[in-house]
Amino acid sequence: MVPAGFTRVAAVDCGTNSIRLLVADVSPGTGELLELDRRMTIVRLGQDVDRTGRLAPEALERTFAACREYAAVIRELGAERLRFVATSASRDAENRDDFVRGVLDILGVEPEVISGDQEAEFSFTGATKELTGRADLSRPFLVVDIGGGSTEFVVGDDHVRAARSVDVGCVRMTERHLVRDGVVSDPPTEEQIAAIRADIEAALDLVEETVPLREAHTLVGLAGSVTTVSAIAQELPEYDSAAIHHSRVSHDKVREISGALLRSTHAERAAIPSMHPGRVDVIGAGALVLLAIMERVGAQEVVVSEHDILDGIAYYAAESPS
Repeated sequence: MVPAGFTRVAAVDCGTNSIRLLVADVSPGTGELLELDRRMTIVRLGQDVDRTGRLAPEALERTFAACREYAAVIRELGAERLRFVATSASRDAENRDDFVRGVLDILGVEPEVISGDQEAEFSFTGATKELTGRADLSRPFLVVDIGGGSTEFVVGDDHVRAARSVDVGCVRMTERHLVRDGVVSDPPTEEQIAAIRADIEAALDLVEETVPLREAHTLVGLAGSVTTVSAIAQELPEYDSAAIHHSRVSHDKVREISGALLRSTHAERAAIPSMHPGRVDVIGAGALVLLAIMERVGAQEVVVSEHDILDGIAYYAAESPS
């Protein structure tokens, strides 16, 4: 039974590394969101896109298999509205029409291949809707969504003031700098790490041309690289979304974890209890992106949010006309 004043919606966020589903009852009037089902599947849709410019057939099939699973959940829970948003990998691919047709056949909606600015808007809404009344968090917020292919930066108070998306993400940085002959360096060399850092710093220079990063008072970090760093910092025995949501990780701790991940082997990273298998090879680059951002803006801590672009998509789905 959907509560009075609420709309049952399904939101799908298809990124470079993962595809995620949220089914929730949302009140457009109050902004309240009652979660019914939230799940994530690592599909690596962006496999080799940076190198080839195309979505690989096996990556498309992994993504379509997840879509079929999600379609069953959406039908079972009876969502009234569905919004499917696709981000970095499908923006970059020459054969994105194959992706669009596959999703339409399975879910009955055409994926919205959104711009980086739209992606940032959704992320900001999802991450900050619960935080705006918090007396212990100073505004403006800087919301940073570290994805597989790109990272979004948004500065805002109640609304977005400035946003920028740049092509620096954990998968893209790993494939560009850490893969040799199809194998991820284990562990990477100092030269490889320096090359990643140089790409990140160049991207931050671009962001600062239009987004006042240093004016923000609270850094809010989103997506799997950030949440995994929080799980490691808390030494969680398994991934625990409730413990991670709105946790805070200090700059010193992020620096410590980033260094440890970049020095570790695949087996050592895979043995971390809270590590998702699909993040083992890309978490080092993702943690380094977070560290570089914190150092650039002078953030002493990051507030970690499990609510992100997916929640933003759900809010907008509930507010849009039927």
